Amino acid sequence: MDHINISQVRNSTNLIFMFLFLLLYDPIDGEISLCPLDYYHEQFAEKKADLPPSDEIATGLNIRDILPEDPAKYDKMRPPKVDGNPTKVYFHVTVMGLDSIDEGSMTYAADIFFAQTWKDHRLRLPENMTSEYRLLEVDWLKNMWRPDSFFKNAKSVTFQTMTIPNHYMWLYKDKTILYMVKLTLRLSCAMNFMIYPHDTQECKLQMESLSHTTEDMVFQWDPDVPLVVDENIELPQLALIKNHTADCTQVYSTGNFTCLEVVFQLKRRLGYYLFHTYIPTCLIVIMSWVSFWIKPEAAPARVTLGVTSLLTLSTQHAKSQAALPPVSYLKAVDAFMSVCTIFVFMALMEYCLVNIVLGDSDLPKPPQPPQPPPKKVDNIFNMPSSKENSLLLSGTPKTPPPPNAAQKARNRAINIDRFSRWGFPLLFAGLNGTYWIIFAEYI
Repeated sequence: MDHINISQVRNSTNLIFMFLFLLLYDPIDGEISLCPLDYYHEQFAEKKADLPPSDEIATGLNIRDILPEDPAKYDKMRPPKVDGNPTKVYFHVTVMGLDSIDEGSMTYAADIFFAQTWKDHRLRLPENMTSEYRLLEVDWLKNMWRPDSFFKNAKSVTFQTMTIPNHYMWLYKDKTILYMVKLTLRLSCAMNFMIYPHDTQECKLQMESLSHTTEDMVFQWDPDVPLVVDENIELPQLALIKNHTADCTQVYSTGNFTCLEVVFQLKRRLGYYLFHTYIPTCLIVIMSWVSFWIKPEAAPARVTLGVTSLLTLSTQHAKSQAALPPVSYLKAVDAFMSVCTIFVFMALMEYCLVNIVLGDSDLPKPPQPPQPPPKKVDNIFNMPSSKENSLLLSGTPKTPPPPNAAQKARNRAINIDRFSRWGFPLLFAGLNGTYWIIFAEYI
């Protein structure tokens, strides 16, 4: 049994060594290699070396095909000036949307396509270029000169990446470079609310050079189509009535830096404020005049109506200021609300005057002196003659007694109410008409 077991072990060992020999044997060199997979790695590496670079696979073009053969002739930090003249960069802006206009923070948002075009005579054209332009890898801009433009009044800039990065670059046959990018901007807008809500605001989109002065580079608007604004732009409280392009070149201590701007004129829509501010405020003022028809003795009713109107108007005034930043100057809506508040306050003061004029009429009257008892008579012929008896016998009507002081005071109070019933509405209508005449040109 032991002899049989030893023979089986030897046979198994021989089979293992034979398997290892076949595994490690290199059929090319006829030698045993410690790692026969190296052969396949070397073969794959040789085939990979024969493949073009990744950028050539993607576009069939390499950045070396458009840059000068001598790298010393191309400096990506220097603008491509010709005969010492500054490089001209042409701008085109397509505005697709305006929204999120916030008066409190004085900002607004814009969605734009932003195009820059410049000519770089130092570049070479690809040999196989047959079309009018050639699409290039945008990453190549890292190795090329490009304008150092930035948005001067931008709070934040968002680059669109859905579903692919929203930018591209073209190379034309005349060595002109076009770079187009889609951006969402949050921009500052200096606003003046002196005639709010009849105001028209100007919001700007400014593009300026960061490091090149006008001696090296100049921004210019595209001579054919500098600006395109979507006609379907609709804003809830403002209307885009006009837009134009302008130059905003700035002078700093370090030199003149080229700048271009787009100006949007936004006119506020009055309909919202007419139905939410002006008409409710006028109704509150008219409601305070109801106290003129309430009898002077009803003090609780008249005081409650006046105070309620005043508090309601104060709440309305605060609501109209909620969306605006606190400013030091008087706004048009402030003047209107202040006049309305004065009218409500004067209606309350009118009752104070009525109450003073009414005086002490509600106090108990002083006792009258006792009258002598009438004399008893036997017949009409023995009746003592008097003025009353003479009037009774003659048929002349009796004259009513003159009004006392309390009645006179109440009559004066009622006359004040009667005057206020017409005086307050006429004065308010006059001031209201004056307000709308002054601001009619802004409507």
